[in-house]
This record gives sequence, structure tokens and C-alpha cells, in this order.
Amino acid sequence: MDKGYEKERFESVSLKTSVAKKFNKYCQKLSMSKSMTLLIMLEFFDENGISPAESMGPKMQTLENLVKKRINGVIAILKDIENSQTKPTVAMMQSLFEESVPKQPSLMLEKNKAEKDPPKFIERNNSES
Repeated sequence: MDKGYEKERFESVSLKTSVAKKFNKYCQKLSMSKSMTLLIMLEFFDENGISPAESMGPKMQTLENLVKKRINGVIAILKDIENSQTKPTVAMMQSLFEESVPKQPSLMLEKNKAEKDPPKFIERNNSES
């Protein structure tokens, strides 16, 4: 029995023989009673605002465009999060770790006198002129 519909009585619906055979096969595929199969089909059409007579082409394209817009929106949000939060945080963490590494003091070496550069300016004696 169908859950929730046990106390309801049956009504008859007239169908052509070929349609009734197709419907019976479809009910068997779903493993549901004929009443429940017809009910879920009617609820599907009502909830989605679809008429069985109209084509699904434009509706599916509209749905696909909506999904693409949503995906593009999510991508934009992720890029914004990356630029405003992730990259600055990584930069701060790197700067903290670079500063925490102790630097070794550089050794001061005395230059040899031979290595000294010659002076750029030499003072003249006024007595020579």
C-alpha cells in the first residue's frame, strides 16, 4: 500500500492500451505503484513549473546559464578571499619567520695597506710654482 494514502478509495482513469502499457513499464522501473508514480510526476511538473507539452531546451539553457553565473560568482569570491586574506597572511608569516632567524654578525677584517686605493686628490705645494 501507498504510505499516507491507505484509507483513500480508488478511482478509474481511462487510458489507451499503448499508453497504459508504457505507463505500467515505467511504474515497474521505478518500483512504485501506479498511483504513486502518477503523483510524483504531477508534483514534479507543478514544482518546476514545467508543462509536459513544452520543450525543455530553453528552460535547460536558462538553468545552465544560471549555474554558470553562480559558479563565476563563487570564483570571484574565492579570488577576492585569496587577494585580501590569504596572500597578505602568507606575506606576514614569511616576514615573521625571516626575522626570527638569527643573523650571524659579519666579521670586520682589516684591510692591508697595499690594497688601499690611491687618494683621488693630492694637495699641491704653493712653493713649487
